[in-house]
Amino acid sequence: MVINVDKPFQLLITDDNSAFRQVLRDALELASTNVEVVEQSHETASHRGPILEVFEAESGEEAVEIVRKQRIDIVLLDMHMHIMSGLETLRVLKRMDALRPCILITSDTSEQIRREAQEANAFSVLKKPVPRRQLVATVSTALASAYHNETE
Repeated sequence: MVINVDKPFQLLITDDNSAFRQVLRDALELASTNVEVVEQSHETASHRGPILEVFEAESGEEAVEIVRKQRIDIVLLDMHMHIMSGLETLRVLKRMDALRPCILITSDTSEQIRREAQEANAFSVLKKPVPRRQLVATVSTALASAYHNETE
């Protein structure tokens, strides 16, 4: 994968399970360090740091607070969290920035969940456990789609 970047994309993982957040973080950070970086001058440069800077939230409420204070380019959301579900969090985040891609991750990929996610403008719905390749491909596609001027 080749991505043109001036600064790392900032990704927020939101899940009430700290072990699952760590699994996602590890997979994304590993993939992030195996990316060929092309500077704006279109010259291939050595990799000087991660393409993704990863942040974590353990609830929908915490995710909203982080997004209010920090530039976040893409959000991964667990569907089933206490108080505020991933879908509710997605709706709030989309009101804040409709273009920011949000990816729901859930063990329940029923047609109703998929329909509600699509209506809320989720980029994708991934089924737990998420295969690493699928996770990386979905995040890469979402970033390229949302920030194509920055990734061309």
